[in-house]
Amino acid sequence: MWQPGGGGRDVPPRRRCRLRGRQGALGRVLGPPVRAAARSRRRADRSLRRPLIEEHVELTGRQLTLLRPPSADELIDEEAFGEDEFLPYWAELWPSGVALARVVAQLDLHGKRVVEIGAGLGLPSLAAALRGADMLSTDWAEDAIALLRENATRNGVVLRAERVRWDEPAPLLAGSPWDLVLGADLLYEQRNAERLLQLVPQLGGEILLAEPGRPFAAAFLAHWDVEEVADRVYRLR
Repeated sequence: MWQPGGGGRDVPPRRRCRLRGRQGALGRVLGPPVRAAARSRRRADRSLRRPLIEEHVELTGRQLTLLRPPSADELIDEEAFGEDEFLPYWAELWPSGVALARVVAQLDLHGKRVVEIGAGLGLPSLAAALRGADMLSTDWAEDAIALLRENATRNGVVLRAERVRWDEPAPLLAGSPWDLVLGADLLYEQRNAERLLQLVPQLGGEILLAEPGRPFAAAFLAHWDVEEVADRVYRLR
C-alpha cells in the first residue's frame, strides 16, 4: 500500500471567500502552471468569447499545439462560484497534466478503451488517442470540453469529449469497465477525493494518476496498491 512521503508540495487549502480581488487566485491555490513556449497569437473563440493563446508541447518527437485562455483568473465567475464553488482550474496547463501525458505517450494503447476524468485542456487524452486509444475525455466545465474538441481537431486527433460531473457519472459508468483511467492533479480539494474514492473503483481497469502531493492525496492513495512509474505519476491497482 502507498505510504505518504516528504515529496509533496505544501499547498494551502482553498480560501472560502468572495471572488472580488482574486487576481492570481488559482496560482496561489495550486502553484504555477506550465508555460510551454506560449505564443501571443490570439483569436476569438466562439464558446469562450475570449482571445486565446497557443501553447506548444512536444511528446515523443511530435509537437502538439494547444489553445488556452491567457489567464484562468479572468474566467472566474462569481455566480458560478456562489452556486458550486466552481473555479476554472481547467484553463491552465498544469505540470501534472504534462507529466501524465509524457507517460501515456510511451504506451501502446491500440485497441484499448481509455477515459480521462477532470481532463481540463486534455493533454493526456490527446497523447492517449495518438497512441491508438479509443478515447473518452471528460470534464465538468462546458468550456473545457468545447476547447478540448477544438484542440483535438487542430492536432488531427480523434477522440470523444463529454461534460461529466463526478456526482452524475452515468456516461462514465456506461462505458465501464475501462481498460485505463487517466487523471492529473485531481485531489486538491477534499470533496474531490471523497467523490473519486467512490467513483474510480467503479470504472474498472488500471488507473494512471499524476499527483503532485496535495494534502488530500494520502488518504485517497492509501486505498490502493501504488507503483510510481515516473516522477509523481502513479499506477493504481
